Amino acid sequence: MGVYQRAPLAFERGEGARLFTADGEAYLDCLAGIAVNALGHAHPKLVQALKDQAEKLWHVSNIFTIPGQEALARKLTDLTFADVVFFTNSGTEAVECAIKTARKHHWAKGAPERIDIIGFEGSFHGRTIAAVNASGNESYLEGFGPRLPGYLVAPFDDIDALKALMGPTTAAIIIEPVQGEGGARSLSESSLRALRRLCDETGALLIYDEIQCGLSRTGRLFAHEWAEGAAPDIMCVAKALGGGFPVGACLATAEAASGMTPGSHGSTYGGNPMAMAVGLAAVEELAKPELLANVRELAGYFVQQLSGLQQRYPDVVVDIRGKGLLIGIKLATNNRDFMQLARDQKLLIAGGGDNCVRLLPPLTLTLDEAREAVEKLEAACRAARDRAKAAA
Repeated sequence: MGVYQRAPLAFERGEGARLFTADGEAYLDCLAGIAVNALGHAHPKLVQALKDQAEKLWHVSNIFTIPGQEALARKLTDLTFADVVFFTNSGTEAVECAIKTARKHHWAKGAPERIDIIGFEGSFHGRTIAAVNASGNESYLEGFGPRLPGYLVAPFDDIDALKALMGPTTAAIIIEPVQGEGGARSLSESSLRALRRLCDETGALLIYDEIQCGLSRTGRLFAHEWAEGAAPDIMCVAKALGGGFPVGACLATAEAASGMTPGSHGSTYGGNPMAMAVGLAAVEELAKPELLANVRELAGYFVQQLSGLQQRYPDVVVDIRGKGLLIGIKLATNNRDFMQLARDQKLLIAGGGDNCVRLLPPLTLTLDEAREAVEKLEAACRAARDRAKAAA
C-alpha cells in the first residue's frame, strides 16, 4: 500500500553508527530506525544471541512456559517499578495492552464506568485504532471515523486543564515523558511528579509511553527516573528493547494488573523465544553504567554544539529541544527539505511534529561521530540558508 513517503535510498548492511548502500556509500545514521537500533547496527552480542537461539527454537506458543520470557521479565521487573510484564511484538501492541489493563483494573474493582483514557496534544502512541484515539494528532484519525468514546485529549503540560477533564469516569492518563513524534518536547520533573500526585488523588492509573524515550535514551534507563517519586502504574516499551528485532512490552504493578486474569489478553507471537533472547541481550547492554554515562556525555556535547548552530543560523534553527539523545531541532525552514539536505551530507535524521527534525543516534555513538554529525548538520544549515536567500 502507498502509505510511506520513502526516501530514494536502500541499504545493504550496517555497522555501528554507519549504514552502507549496495554501491558502498556510507551514511552516518542518527535516525537508528527511529530510535530502534539503540546499540547500533550488527551489535556482536545481539547477533550472537540471535544466532544461538535460531539454532534451538523459534516459536512454540504461550500455552507453554517460555523460559526466555521468565528471564527477560525478571530482568525488567528487577530494574523498574513493575511486578509483571506482558510481551508484545510492537509498541502499539504494548499501548493496547496498557489501555486494556487500565480499564480492566477498574472493572475488577467494581467501577466499570471508569473507561476514559486521557492523552495529550501532540502525543503519538501507535497506529492501531485504540492507539490513534489515545494520541493527540487528529491527522492520524482522518478517514477512520470519529474519535471513539472513552478517549479525551488534554493540552500538553497543563495540569489545570487536565484536572478539568478528569472525573468519575477517568480510567487512566497516558503520556510520553519526552514526546518523540510530537516535536521532542520534554516534561519537567515537577510536571511528572504533579501527574503522579493527581493520579494518586483521583484513583486514575498513570501510564507512561516510553517506547521512544525509554531504555537509556535520555541518560537514565527510563526517562521518568529523572523525576524522583513519579513512577507510573503501567509503562509501555519497545523500539530499543530488541535493538532492531521486533519486540515490545507492557510493564505494570501487580495492583494495576489485578484485573488481567487468564483469558483477558493474549498474543500468538508475543514473547517468542527469538525475541526474548535478543531482548535479554539488549537490556543487559542498555543498562550498563558506561553506556548511560556515554549518553549523558554526548547529550551535553550536542546541546552545546547545537545551541551554537542556533546562534549562527537563526534563520534556520529556531529551538533545540528534547532530553538525552532524543534531540529535536525546530526549524524555520521546511523540515522535510532539511532532511534531504542532511542526506546530501550523508547524514540520516528523523522528521517530527511542529516542523522539527530529530536526532536519534545509536547510544553507542562516539564523540568523534557526534562531531561529524554536527559538522554535517552545519553544512545542511548553510545549504538551507543559501537556498532561502536564493529564493528571496
